[in-house]
Order: sequence, then structure tokens, then C-alpha cells
Amino acid sequence: MTRILALLVFVSAQVSGSDFKPNIGPDLESITVTCGDVTMLLRQASQWTPGRFDYKGKPMTTEKSAYGTVFSFPETGFIGTAHLENEPEELKSLRFYADDQEIPTPTSEITAKTFRLERESKIRTFQLTNVIEIQDNKISETATIKTDEATPLKLVYHFMHAWKPTCSAFISAAEGESETLKDTDDVARLFYINQPVDWMAIYEPESSQYAVSRLIQFPDEAKPFSKLWNVPGTYRKYYLQSFSNATVPAGFEGTWKMVTAFGSSSVEDWTDKAKGLAGSLESTR
Repeated sequence: MTRILALLVFVSAQVSGSDFKPNIGPDLESITVTCGDVTMLLRQASQWTPGRFDYKGKPMTTEKSAYGTVFSFPETGFIGTAHLENEPEELKSLRFYADDQEIPTPTSEITAKTFRLERESKIRTFQLTNVIEIQDNKISETATIKTDEATPLKLVYHFMHAWKPTCSAFISAAEGESETLKDTDDVARLFYINQPVDWMAIYEPESSQYAVSRLIQFPDEAKPFSKLWNVPGTYRKYYLQSFSNATVPAGFEGTWKMVTAFGSSSVEDWTDKAKGLAGSLESTR
């Protein structure tokens, strides 16, 4: 297993904090969506991207981070989601659906069997479409980017998931890829996984719950790989990294898709159950 020491501190800057309002969207601080056993918080301050995932009423992730999609540009840095330190992304449209019916004026609480958010924005040369769906206790996230111009990037992150800092272990599809997650200095700020994998899973012992995220679709030329950043006391954060120190070609259009599902288990049995759930998510391709 390859582990890389993080040399730079990655901080989700919240310029103006909770006072920030995107250029479009409902006049609400947040929207809480509940579908079956899954609850998702959407935040206005992070431009209507996720802020927390819960399963059976218990948080699996922390609100102290950015989710969604973010680009890092040479000599500029991060733009997207809650990264407002350089410039906010420009939202173009937002559409909310519950049980296949569009909600013209969302409320702060939405409860339905199914939910769908369609979010379109512009980040410099890129047109970005994010779609989040919740159905059958699964969260499906899709990101599509288009550009007419060749654009150099340091990287683009999709599907950032800031799992709680209490998460104690992870596994992935990589052979032999399993690890106990610790808070000791020797593993603080390490990146784990650091390779292409079909899926990864993480265990949260306080709730006796686990989450499995499976990569369903991606453009080959983006060369995506998975990372799990161990930041004790803050989060165990998952990233799907693409276009690392590369130029996105003119005329590019590509789509990434990930599905996340959850389960409950004792610490002794969780890895077998997570592997079984990962296998069942293969059918969502």
C-alpha cells in the first residue's frame, strides 16, 4: 500500500463564512433532505453542495469541510464549492425534485421517497453540471464538465466526502488495501489509497455503521485515482482526483459518477458486509 505524506495543508476557506450567499438559489441557510434512512444537508454558504450525510439519524460525515467538485488552477488555487478564497463559482441554474416532481420553491425540510438536485455552474472555462440523487438509501453523484478551450489544471476533485474523524478503519478494492485509521502523529495528514480503485469503504464505530462508495463512470483521459486524507480531529476525507498537472483539451466533455450506500455492522463483521455491498453496487453501472 502506498501512503504519501501531505506536504501542503489543504484548508477549505470559508470567506465571509455563513454570511456568503450564492448568486442564485432559495433564501434559506440550508435544506435537509430525508429519503428513507438517508439524510443529506445542503448548504447555501457552500453554493448548494452537500454539507453532511446521515444514515439512520446518525452523522457519517462532518460539516467542517467542502464537498462536491473543486478545480485547482496553476498560480490561482482552488475554485468551487465552499472555496471562496479566490472567486466563487457562478451558478447558472438549480432544480430540486422530490418524487419526480419539481419543487419551484424549496423549503428547509424535504422528505420524500426520492430526491434529485440538478446544479449547473461556470468555473472559468468550464461548464459544470452536478446531479445528486437519493433513492433506495443510496446517494448517486454525477459530475459533467465541458470546455471549449484547452485549460491547464493542477487537478480537479469530485465527490469529496469528509467522513467523521471518529472513523476507525477503511478498505478498498486494491489488493491488500485495508488500514486502521489512527490519530497519532506518525500518520497525521497522510494520504491513503493513492491509486485507481473501483470502490472504497469506511467504518464509523460510534454509530456501528459503514459507508461504501463505488465509482461507476469516468473518462479514461482524466486518469482518476482515489485518496483518503487522514486529518485527526477534523476528518478522514475522500477525494477522487483527476487531470493531475495536466491540460484538459479543447472540446472536452466528460462525466464521472459515484454511488454511495450505507450499512450497520459490528466492527468484527463490517469488512465482509462492506465488500458484499460494494459488489451489489456494481449493478448500478
